[in-house]
Amino acid sequence: MRLNMADLPFHDRGDFEDADRGFIAKLSPAVIKTLDGRVVWDNDSYDFLREDCPDTAHPGLWRQGQLCAKQGLYEVTDGIYQVRGLDLSNMTLVEGERGVIVIDPLISTECATVALKLYRVHRGDRPVTGVIYTHAHADHFGGVRGVTPGGVPILAPAGFMRHAVAENFYAGPAMTRRAAYMYGRSLLRSAQGQIGAGLGMTASTGTMSLIPPTEEIARTGQEKTIDGVRMVFQLTPGAESPAEMNISFPGHRALCLAENATHNQHSLLPLRGAAVRDVRAWARYLTEAITLFGGHTDVAFASHHWPTWGADRVHRFLSQQRDLYAYLHDQTLRLLNKGLTAAEIAEAVQLPPDLEQAWHTHGYSGSLVHNVKAVYQRYLGWFDGNPAHLWEHPPRESAIRYVECLGGGAAVVAFARRYIEENDLRFAAQLLNHAVFADEGNKAARDLLAEVYTRLGHGAENATWRNCYLMGALELADGIVPAALDTASPDFFAALTVEQIFDSIAIRVDGPRAWHERLSIDWHLTDLEERYRTTLSNGAFIQQPAPPDDDADLTLRLTKAQLIGLLAGKGVEGVRREGDTTVLQRLVAVLDRPVPDFAIVTA
Repeated sequence: MRLNMADLPFHDRGDFEDADRGFIAKLSPAVIKTLDGRVVWDNDSYDFLREDCPDTAHPGLWRQGQLCAKQGLYEVTDGIYQVRGLDLSNMTLVEGERGVIVIDPLISTECATVALKLYRVHRGDRPVTGVIYTHAHADHFGGVRGVTPGGVPILAPAGFMRHAVAENFYAGPAMTRRAAYMYGRSLLRSAQGQIGAGLGMTASTGTMSLIPPTEEIARTGQEKTIDGVRMVFQLTPGAESPAEMNISFPGHRALCLAENATHNQHSLLPLRGAAVRDVRAWARYLTEAITLFGGHTDVAFASHHWPTWGADRVHRFLSQQRDLYAYLHDQTLRLLNKGLTAAEIAEAVQLPPDLEQAWHTHGYSGSLVHNVKAVYQRYLGWFDGNPAHLWEHPPRESAIRYVECLGGGAAVVAFARRYIEENDLRFAAQLLNHAVFADEGNKAARDLLAEVYTRLGHGAENATWRNCYLMGALELADGIVPAALDTASPDFFAALTVEQIFDSIAIRVDGPRAWHERLSIDWHLTDLEERYRTTLSNGAFIQQPAPPDDDADLTLRLTKAQLIGLLAGKGVEGVRREGDTTVLQRLVAVLDRPVPDFAIVTA
């Protein structure tokens, strides 16, 4: 049986003591704005978490919110400081001989600027002498222009640039829409609404930037000294990020764990969507970290949450995190090889008691249920082997038929009320979802489903689950709230490879509209001294580097910046053209546009 809430160690205040340890000063008020006054971060909006946990929140998630809401400048150890609670992630500052090295400069330049200023007020106006990106997620590099314009060493793990733009590139519009649910972007911050995101409170909404690294770390054991600070690196590709690394600071007996070990069970497949993470490798990297660094580490800190002090406590923390991910992997494989499906395994797997008693194994960001399904997906994909599931109708068509079988929309609502009275909210949600998908005008079903989603959200220990449920309830009641977040950073576009630029065209081609179109374009990138040919045939847009010498329909000679501008609609001014200039118009005519605010809880 899973542990009851009464069995959990709420008496243990160790995390609160660690979260407060080394406190120097906080930002007051903890509100950060753009130059034109738009609020991009407001940590004061979470002041309600100072109260006792109400009935509208899971006590474990409320506890995590209280811990993550702590903000300010903290000393980790002599010469290493963190600014926490001024974005989803932490900024770490390591003092050198002449200045300070910044690790993971947050999401937004506005937040990074304020965080660095808070540090300088209390530690002196030290220049930034280096920047380190621990991994290729935007909450760990997006604010870089808030701490430096460049011109200093910038280190990152191998493959960083490719992955920094790729994860949110190909499926970017869908991920952005789903991220609004995951982070509860439109919810009020209150005991009834958004109370955090597990890894932190939420993501800031300021200006994102990216300065390419000056050097990528290529191997585990590689050493580098910047501003007199010696660092030893451990690469961890494919775990929490496709490009990631831990960093040991031998002179400080300190270990930066990036996002490989934080104070929660991480997500193997975020609800916004991503490639499934390799949890088997993840566990092995943690074993390697213990072996490489455990004997000379007195404090471990990460890019989220608070540090862990003491060699024995660090060893226990890393061992439990390692055991958590290894157990998830191995038990899922054991049960799928006995024929259980992903949903069945998710119900069957439970953590060992010693892991369940450790707060940092709890699913505030990831969760046992959706992580097990992620492992299953990584190995076996979406199909569970049952032929009945091989060619089902899409959701709306299935819903219409289910509702018909149950006697109509009113009958489905009546059934759902019975299941609600029996406290089977999970099945009530399934039933009502069918009723809404079959008939979006069924107000009784919409209202009741919103009520069920609200109750499920208020009972969720996982912050992203809570936010998803409550966002669903909000949009059922009020309709879709347009996204206010703009992720189209010029730095991101500049960071795209030529291959990724052409991929961006390929995934926008409306196949049926382009079935009978045939065209070819040669692209001579004059600044890169590279040639590519793209062809459109049978609705497929194909790219070919170093093409043959035969003529294409159109030849364009341009720079990479002009290519990006062309795709952004800036026209062909300054681009040399040879051949049929109508080819570009024909290509543009078959391109589709993504829908940023597509329906999720309605058909």
